[in-house]
Amino acid sequence: MQIIRIEEKQADTVNRFFIEQWGSSEMVVSSGVYNCAALDGFAALDEKGEIIGLITFDRKETEVEIISLDSLLEGQGIGSMLLERTEQLAQAENIKQITLLTTNDNLNALKFYQKRGYRLCLIFPNAVTDARKVKPSIPLIGEYGIPLQDELQLVKRL
Repeated sequence: MQIIRIEEKQADTVNRFFIEQWGSSEMVVSSGVYNCAALDGFAALDEKGEIIGLITFDRKETEVEIISLDSLLEGQGIGSMLLERTEQLAQAENIKQITLLTTNDNLNALKFYQKRGYRLCLIFPNAVTDARKVKPSIPLIGEYGIPLQDELQLVKRL
């Protein structure tokens, strides 16, 4: 496996990845509407050069906000490697913290990030309900049959 920085020339490949995984490269969260295929990030490639994991983020003055993290092979360390690369980049650029938003149903993400030093910081009640006004394809029911309504912010200070 190889971890590479996403480059502008790979936008079509990244866009196809998001369409295959999520139906769209558009991510609507309380911090904004993002075209994930146009964001900075890292990709994990298999031996054939196919994307098997992807992290995208938005750089701000004092923080990096992770917009998406996907791994096609759970439990293989792909997500951890992509997250570590992002944290290394942030530290090298003297960024003070990394933030991310996840939904109230995403128990796997909550477990994953907390085990890696991220802390719950804020809850945005009804943020997903509001996001549906922009992106109606967001489902009403999420993982584990949990109604999909709120966003949770996690933060790791570097």
